[in-house]
Amino acid sequence: MNKILMLSLCITIVFGSCKNPEKGIDKIEIAKQYFNVLDTSDYSGISAWCPDTLTTKEGEYEQTYTQSGYLAFLKWDAVFDPSYEILEIEQQDGLVKAKISKMDKRILFLHEEPMITHQVIRFQKDKINSITIDYLNFNTATWERNKNGLLSFIDEHHPELNGFIYDQTEAGGLKYLKAIELYKNRK
Repeated sequence: MNKILMLSLCITIVFGSCKNPEKGIDKIEIAKQYFNVLDTSDYSGISAWCPDTLTTKEGEYEQTYTQSGYLAFLKWDAVFDPSYEILEIEQQDGLVKAKISKMDKRILFLHEEPMITHQVIRFQKDKINSITIDYLNFNTATWERNKNGLLSFIDEHHPELNGFIYDQTEAGGLKYLKAIELYKNRK
């Protein structure tokens, strides 16, 4: 009887140690939760998927945020009333790859159409630790034309708002929206 008990215990230990701890993690579901948080601007569950630090990379620009720093950035983003739509999503080699459409008041003004991105989400255990974003339809000419027109107008007529474009806080986002509104109503 002891031999059977010992053999059962050994088999349990061997099979238990061979389990992949990442197998139980539904990375696609975590990514969907992340995009839902961005879409709804409801940050109450941020700690469920966001680690102590999170790195984002867009082209050559790389930024590492603390959880509170990323929350401040998300509050800036929320000012523009964003709408995120998952166009495609798949898990491949431990990563989640997603094609995302984003539209908000800032993008509508600057880009004049939704931004389509390809995003690669990397995980550490059950949390997102980095996101690489590649723009699929970025129209540089339209963006620059609209941005430069806005900045010139604000510089000439409302210099008290200067610097809004670099202030990625909630207060900076509100100034950005005010600048867009003043520019649209300039006539």
